This record gives sequence, C-alpha cells and structure tokens, in this order.
Amino acid sequence: MLLMTVARQGLCLSRSQFGVLYRHAVPMGTTANEEMNKFWAKNTQLNRPVSPHVSIYKWSIPMMMSISHRGTGVALSSGISAFALAALVLPESYPYYLDLIHSMTFGPQFLAFSKFALAFPVAYHTFNGIRHLAWDLGKGFKIPEVYRSGYIVTAVTVLTSIGLAAM
Repeated sequence: MLLMTVARQGLCLSRSQFGVLYRHAVPMGTTANEEMNKFWAKNTQLNRPVSPHVSIYKWSIPMMMSISHRGTGVALSSGISAFALAALVLPESYPYYLDLIHSMTFGPQFLAFSKFALAFPVAYHTFNGIRHLAWDLGKGFKIPEVYRSGYIVTAVTVLTSIGLAAM
C-alpha cells in the first residue's frame, strides 16, 4: 500500500515536471515532411547527387587501410564464430578432424598459400590496430605520418605473414 502511494506521487510529480517543459515548447512552423520536400527540391534544382559516392573520391592508402581493417575484423570474427559453431555442432571430436586434414594430400604450395591466407588478416588487423592505438594517444595525425605508418603496417604485415606461412 505504501509502495503504491509513493509510486502514485512520483508519477504525479513527473507529469507536472513534463507539463512545465511542454508549456514552454514552441510549435514548429513546418512539418518534417515539408522540410524534406524542400530539401529534395533544392537538391534537384541544383543538380546535386543524392550523396557523396565512392567514385568521386580519389582512392588513398588511409582509405583503403580503413576499409581493409574493418573487413579483416569482420572476417576474423566470422571465422572464429564459424569454427566455434562447428565445434559445437559437428559430431566428432577435434583430433578426428585434425587427422582428416592430415590424411588429405595437398601440395606444399597450397599449404604455404593457405597459411599465408590465414596469417595475413590476423597480422594486418593486429598491426593496424596498434596503429589505431597510437592515434588514440594523439600520435601520427599529420598526413605524411599517416601515409608512412600505413606503408610500415603494410610492409610489416606482409613480412610477418610470410614468416608465419614459412613455419
């Protein structure tokens, strides 16, 4: 009973507080639909594109690295999730599937390429993530530094991936 009384008083207080805010609200002169129609009419009259599109920008290293960083993040997350789901759903245990892979006869070139293909996204996402951490500290924001760090990340990623694939 006490709880209902307190709750009712709190509800009445909140209504009165919102009533004060509402009383000072000024109605808009136009509706959102009218504003949207004015916006599109102006853009059509000025022959503007719907929005900036990738085709109007000159491709640059920072742009490609940003897109690649997001892509490798999605690919790594998806891959880990797929392997985890497979481990839960598949009927046999891990050693069975490992023996199955060992029994397949792949050439050394295919194995080296497969290792490189697995190592590259991990290395790239790691090194570019370190680059982003440096940016979080406020370091390396000048345009030449952004390009230099991009080239360094790319070179270190390729070298690391080759090294991991050679193991």
